[in-house]
Amino acid sequence: MHRWVEPSGIYETHLHVRDLKKSVSFYQNQLGLKLCYSEPERKLAFFWVGQARQQMLGLWEKPEDQIVRSHFAFSVSLRDLELAPAFLAEQGIKYRDFFGNPGGEPTVHSWMPAASLYFEDPDGHSLEYIALLPEGPRPELGAIPLSRWRELHQQIDKK
Repeated sequence: MHRWVEPSGIYETHLHVRDLKKSVSFYQNQLGLKLCYSEPERKLAFFWVGQARQQMLGLWEKPEDQIVRSHFAFSVSLRDLELAPAFLAEQGIKYRDFFGNPGGEPTVHSWMPAASLYFEDPDGHSLEYIALLPEGPRPELGAIPLSRWRELHQQIDKK
């Protein structure tokens, strides 16, 4: 009898970067990730994401023609997501909403539901802060600003 192995999460994600020192500085000094291991001679570095030994991000320096732009999301609390615009601006990192509007507010993906903000690392990898929302999914709403999501749920709560 075949039985599936059920993953409980994604432990490790890797990105190719053009300049390891510049990327290490970005992830460590601007985003605040903890560097846990590096091998300068092999041009690689690893960061803990969140609590040590729970999730890891690996960076590998490669030539420009070997870099494929990727996307991944950092899970954050809703409170931290609400603080993210000021934090990112303070770090000199431009952010956008789901629709690409610079400086936009978080976008709710109603089918999950979760709210997100987007930004890029020095190599153009698309990064996201995402916070799951406590309300039930409303896929018919599509992607909407967090303020609109809250308005709709205040109306529902009043009924």
